[in-house]
Amino acid sequence: MRRESQRLVVRAQTRSKVPSMDVAEFDFALPDALIALRPAVPRDGARMLVVRPDGAISHAHIRDLPDFLRQGDALVVNNTKVIAARLHGRRLPRPGYAGDGAKIEILLHKRLGRACFSAFARPARKLAVGDLLHLGDGLVAHVSALGDRGEAELAFELEGAALDATIARQGEMPLPPYIAGKRKTDARDTQDYQTCFAQRPGSVAAPTAGLHFTDDLVVRLAQAGIGRERVTLHVGAGTFLPVTASDTTAHCMHGEWAELDREAAARLNAARERGGRIVAVGTTSLRTLETAAVADGTLAPFSAETDLFITPGYAFKTAQVLLTNFHLPRSTLFMLVSAFMGLQTMKRAYAEAISERYRFYSYGDACLLFRGKA
Repeated sequence: MRRESQRLVVRAQTRSKVPSMDVAEFDFALPDALIALRPAVPRDGARMLVVRPDGAISHAHIRDLPDFLRQGDALVVNNTKVIAARLHGRRLPRPGYAGDGAKIEILLHKRLGRACFSAFARPARKLAVGDLLHLGDGLVAHVSALGDRGEAELAFELEGAALDATIARQGEMPLPPYIAGKRKTDARDTQDYQTCFAQRPGSVAAPTAGLHFTDDLVVRLAQAGIGRERVTLHVGAGTFLPVTASDTTAHCMHGEWAELDREAAARLNAARERGGRIVAVGTTSLRTLETAAVADGTLAPFSAETDLFITPGYAFKTAQVLLTNFHLPRSTLFMLVSAFMGLQTMKRAYAEAISERYRFYSYGDACLLFRGKA
């Protein structure tokens, strides 16, 4: 109860202390040709835009990351694993209905129990509570509830490990709409859309900054005396939902399960006490750390949902460095990096990236952001 109460305080403080901002301030024009449809090969060959605390910009590659960090720094990676969350099937015929049921696409969003998921359905208008969905061989679900924005709660006839195995067999990797709208998911994505840190199944989107790491890079970072700790944040499909509010304070984040264990929290606290910097790999790692931190920045164990929404004016307590991909205009992720470095700094950085033809979004390039002393 103490940790949940602390999380709610963090949320309340975030909402009350940050200024209201027009969402249009986070807009920018991105040429469609810069949206990456495949990752760099090798992964650590992706480009890396480096932004210093004074706003100075330089260019490097992910493989150069050890050169920008120091002995005693601690990387924090997200060890979530993407599940085959996109399912295709049909609504089974209703009593008195002649002909086949409607085609349905399901994107699993969040696990609610051993046999239950929250999901996005398309087209949701063709569903009603009580409908039965056939989503592949041996995979049948009942529609138990319908919500806003195409959400539905599904109760499957299988549960637990049997359900997980069937979803893995029948589903496909849930590529983001800006990729899936341009090409079909294929066998390469099974590996490409998974980080080398992936251990705990539960995400419906990859923590994309982690996609850049290779085994060789991990070894070189360790040899340079740079530590590595794991957190878990199961990325939900809400990450793809647009911010429809005109004002940042009117937007509500979807809750996502996050966890920082006691041992990792203790090691990160010790690293900071020795003068090391916390280097968050991705916005998911950073949001987990900020949710788990108390007012003075000390990290405590955490295991619950977080809906922390970070916008300019937020007072960061943990990471001094952030490695992250390039994000969508008007997205909560671009708002977060703008809070980390300043909106005008990030607009200049993104303008530089566009000018230099960096590749954007999940399979694209990255930027290394220094909030503190570089």
